[in-house]
Amino acid sequence: MDTMPKWVDVFVIPLISLIIAAILSSLVILAIGESPVEAVKTMVTGALGSTYGWGYTLYYATNFMFTGLAVAVAFHARMFNIGGEGQAMLGGLGVALVCLSFNWPHWTLVLPAAIIGGALFGAAWAAIPAYLQAKRGSHIVITTIMFNFIGAALLNYMLVNVLRPQGQMDPASGRFPPGTNLPTFQDMFSTFGVTLFRGAPVNVTFFVAIAACVMVWWLIWRTRLGYAIRAYGHSEPAAIYAGISPTKIIMIAMLISGALAGCMAINNVMGEAERLVLNSVEGAGFIGIAVALMGRSHPFGVFLAALLFGFLYQGGAELSLWSNIPRELVVVIQALVILFTGALDNMVRMPLERMFLAARRRRQAATSISEPAE
Repeated sequence: MDTMPKWVDVFVIPLISLIIAAILSSLVILAIGESPVEAVKTMVTGALGSTYGWGYTLYYATNFMFTGLAVAVAFHARMFNIGGEGQAMLGGLGVALVCLSFNWPHWTLVLPAAIIGGALFGAAWAAIPAYLQAKRGSHIVITTIMFNFIGAALLNYMLVNVLRPQGQMDPASGRFPPGTNLPTFQDMFSTFGVTLFRGAPVNVTFFVAIAACVMVWWLIWRTRLGYAIRAYGHSEPAAIYAGISPTKIIMIAMLISGALAGCMAINNVMGEAERLVLNSVEGAGFIGIAVALMGRSHPFGVFLAALLFGFLYQGGAELSLWSNIPRELVVVIQALVILFTGALDNMVRMPLERMFLAARRRRQAATSISEPAE
C-alpha cells in the first residue's frame, strides 16, 4: 500500500518545492538590494502580461515539452538520458537536410517529412549509447553526455564544411525555402485587424508538442510495449522472468527518447530560425531533465512543468532587461527551482511520507479500538 495519495506526489510535493525555491530566491534578491515583489511583477508581466510574452513563453515551453518527454520515456525504462542536447542538435541537422532537399511548395507537405527527419536523426544519435548500454554494459549517463560534445563537433563540421553557403562567413546553413516556413501564432490568430503575438516565435509546433504528449501517454499506459518498458524500469529481474528482453527495451526506449528530442528542432530550427545555426538548442536538452523530474515522468506533468520553465525563461529575460537584477541571478533562480524539484525532492517527500504514515497508523489504531471484540 502506498504511504501517500497520488495527488500528494503529483501536485503537493512539486508545489512545496516551488514555494521553497521562491522563498530562497526572494532572500537572494533582497540580499542584493532589490524588491522580490517587484521582481515577481516584472516576471509575470513580461511572461504573461501580453500576447507577445505568452508567445515567447509558449515557444520555450514547446522546446521543453519535447526534451522533457524524451527524458521521461527513458526514465520509465530506468535510464537517465542526459543526451537530449546532442540528440536535439542532430535532429536539427535532419530537419535542415529535409528542408533544403527540395523547393517545398507548402509547409503542410514539409512538416511531416521534417518530423520524420528530426526523429530519425535524434533516434540515430541515441542508438549508439543505447547499444553500448545493452550489449557492452556502458553506463548510459556517461555515454549520452559524451555524445553531446561529439554531436556539437559533428554539427560544427557540417555547418562549416558542408551546409554553409559559398561566400558566407557565419557557420550556418542557408535560409530554408519559403514553402517551409511554419505559420506562427501571429499568422494563425490575428484577425479582424487585431494583431496578436506580434513578433513572437511560437508557431504550429506547439500543437505538435501537445500531440506528442498525448502519444507518449498512450504509448506508456495503453500499449503492451509501454507496459514492458514500465515493467523493466520497476524490476529488471521480474521483467526478464516474464520474458521481456532487456536489450529490446533499452534500444526501443532510447530510440523513442532520441526521436522526441530530435523533434524539438522543428520548433527552433524550422519554426524560429528558419535555418540551421550553432547553439540553436540553447540548453533545452538539460532543462528537459528538470521538466521530466518535476512532471513525475507523466506527459501531463511534463506539459505543466514545461509551461513553468517557459515562464521562468521568458520572465527571467524580462527581469534582467528591465531591472537591476543581473542575468546571472536569473540563472540562479532557475537553478533553485531545478534543485528543489529534482535533486532535493526527498527533502520534501520524506517528511510528508512520515506524516501520512503516522496518520494512517492512527486511523488503523482507532479502527481496531472501535471494533467490537469477537
